[in-house]
Amino acid sequence: MAVPDLTGRVALVTGASRGIGAAIAEALAGAGAHVVAVARTVGGLEKLDDAIRAAGGSATLVPLDVLDFEGVDRLAIALADRFGKLDVLVGNAGVLGPLSPLGHVDQKPWDNVMAVNLTANHRLIKAMDPLLRRSDAGRAVFVSSGAATNIRAYWGPYAVSKAALDALVRTYAEETRSTAIRVNLFNPGATRTKMRQQAMPGEDPQTLPTAADVAQHVLTLVDPAFQETGRLLEARSGRLLAFQPPA
Repeated sequence: MAVPDLTGRVALVTGASRGIGAAIAEALAGAGAHVVAVARTVGGLEKLDDAIRAAGGSATLVPLDVLDFEGVDRLAIALADRFGKLDVLVGNAGVLGPLSPLGHVDQKPWDNVMAVNLTANHRLIKAMDPLLRRSDAGRAVFVSSGAATNIRAYWGPYAVSKAALDALVRTYAEETRSTAIRVNLFNPGATRTKMRQQAMPGEDPQTLPTAADVAQHVLTLVDPAFQETGRLLEARSGRLLAFQPPA
């Protein structure tokens, strides 16, 4: 897989302190981007920063909960002041939520899953869209899941939130089609992460690809030369899927 040259580009990644988010941040930094790493866990961010610096990259650490919407807005202002633009936005932060019959899911955990997996990404779009428009090739990627379409019992909150995220991102793609921004979804598939272990405790994690393995696929979607929009890239198959036939 060819690695694009992202030298001089600014990339924001949410949920960057561990798992797929940290791996995406490292991949972007390895390609030359300055990474703005957003997460709640300071220790995880510091570990990421050490790894990026050891590989010769650079990062700005932002300890921030994506549900702190005013904080997200302040971050956009800070990025505008410091960089004047944003080239890459990766909405990765997400939660699994309860695996339970729908009738047993309480309101608070339901609302939390929707807030983190869906509403927070809308707020990111709202805050970061003006900065992406200042880039010569703004790229936005949001992490989806096969659960959005492969419906199974007991996965309701997560599946519904990811299906709604897909619709949100596809809408944003259509609204920016005539601009230099390209907006796409990324499905990492089954990956060796803590969330996957939580969802599938009986599964042997050694049979799954690592977060670093799947993160490399995101580089395709953030390449300034990549012109597709409103698509979904599957890490497992490497296929770029269209949601509907072109008009």
